[in-house]
Amino acid sequence: MTDNITSVGGGSRPETGVSALKGRTGAGAPAETRGRTTIADGVVAKIAGMAAREVPGIHSLGAGMARAFGAMREHVPGAGGGGAVTRGVKVEVGERQAAVDLDVVVEYGVSIVDVAGGVRTNVISAVERMTGLEVVEVNIAVDDVHLPDDEEEQTGPDEGRVR
Repeated sequence: MTDNITSVGGGSRPETGVSALKGRTGAGAPAETRGRTTIADGVVAKIAGMAAREVPGIHSLGAGMARAFGAMREHVPGAGGGGAVTRGVKVEVGERQAAVDLDVVVEYGVSIVDVAGGVRTNVISAVERMTGLEVVEVNIAVDDVHLPDDEEEQTGPDEGRVR
């Protein structure tokens, strides 16, 4: 099945005719190929962010400052915590292809090479399956390693389990 797929905010508009993703138009074309499907860059970023978080060994996405601001934003009413899914994710989407850049924090003790390979596989699979776009690259920047005792430091000594 082919479809007429473009992105919002990237690339130019497709022209009428036949191509791998554009589909066909006119009465003789199959119904599923008539018309244009537009996929916003933010949609691709959400898919990539969710797919990256599914990989064992990924603690979180986003560089240190982005994670700190994102955590504060989630606690402010009306500030919109919806950006958490795309935090640490940048995408470039064209008419037929997409490129993904991820900032990740991995768990201590995992093989970073194996986790990065798993992230690439999962992100490429999810984006290509859900959008029909070809993912040309997934660049991963490992910004930090999450240590087991990092959780204890964040809660502080006076914030016990029960209040």
